[in-house]
Amino acid sequence: MVRGCRRHQPATGSLKIAEVTRGSPTLEEVARLAGVSRATASRAINGGSRVSARAQRAVEDAVRRLGYTPNTAARSLVTRRTDSVALIVPEPDEHVFSDPFFARTLHVVTNVLSERDLQVVLLIARPGDDKQRVLRYLRGRHIDGAIVVSHHRDDGLSDRLAALELPSTFIGRPWTCTDQLSYVSTDNFDGANKAARLLIERGCRRIGTIAGPADMTVGRDRLEGWRQALTGAGLPTDAVVHGDFTEAGGADACETLLQAHPDLDGLVVASDLMASGAIRVLTARGRRVPDDIAVTGYDDLGIAERTDPPLTTLRNPISEMAEQAALLLIEQLDGDDISPRHAVFTPTLIRRRSA
Repeated sequence: MVRGCRRHQPATGSLKIAEVTRGSPTLEEVARLAGVSRATASRAINGGSRVSARAQRAVEDAVRRLGYTPNTAARSLVTRRTDSVALIVPEPDEHVFSDPFFARTLHVVTNVLSERDLQVVLLIARPGDDKQRVLRYLRGRHIDGAIVVSHHRDDGLSDRLAALELPSTFIGRPWTCTDQLSYVSTDNFDGANKAARLLIERGCRRIGTIAGPADMTVGRDRLEGWRQALTGAGLPTDAVVHGDFTEAGGADACETLLQAHPDLDGLVVASDLMASGAIRVLTARGRRVPDDIAVTGYDDLGIAERTDPPLTTLRNPISEMAEQAALLLIEQLDGDDISPRHAVFTPTLIRRRSA
């Protein structure tokens, strides 16, 4: 009888790296090298519970040594997680890629979610068929959750996401289902009210506004803040034109306002991009800013410092809002039993030469 023959049989945990010669390493090989069961290795890799610290370290070491890459499709079948989150922007793509608001939001959201190994999928829901395409995508559960920015009344996203019970957060107050959905926003009413009162204190008596889209809560709230300030001062509130938050839209709205109200001496604009377009029109018409007409914007995302003259504006805390939206979504994905949460940030008046 030959003693010690057991040394010729591979014991649990004794797999040698050289033995993995064909194809990609498997979960079974990770388990053997770590000296644990396949089920324990799977739980350790997929973030499951009931795994000791010692087993977790052994599995992580085996994964590193073997160069093992989990089968994402197979893992999704077990965990029902895709490790991806949709950032939904119901706007035309040319708007999304030209507005610094969206660039800042995407940058911050991506950074926060990447710390949790979550991939961001950008969904641009342009008007028309694209809206139905996005809704089909959401119903298919191709993502674990969603962050919605620039929500419009008719895009149906607040109702749909509430009905699907998909983890989600809105940047900007949704039109409906506010008791069922989490959102972050800025106090848009207060911001526009501050801008209008600044022009009133300056001595302006014919103050118009280029408001945001009427089908967005941000557009409605900033319009109401402007209107209340003027009403409180006994000033007329008829000089209103809605824009689309683009520079071209601001220029067109300013042309319309000046044709109807050539006596304007103050202008509250609902975004810096629109204000930039408005200043360009005013300059072309020989109206000096701020001597003939004072102008304010909203957002303070860089362009306000580059207009001529530099733009007085409301600083919209976009980075803080985007970060908070991502964190609220992570709480939902982690399964925390929390009710919908609402965070409202206060805008800051930034004084520059345009007012």
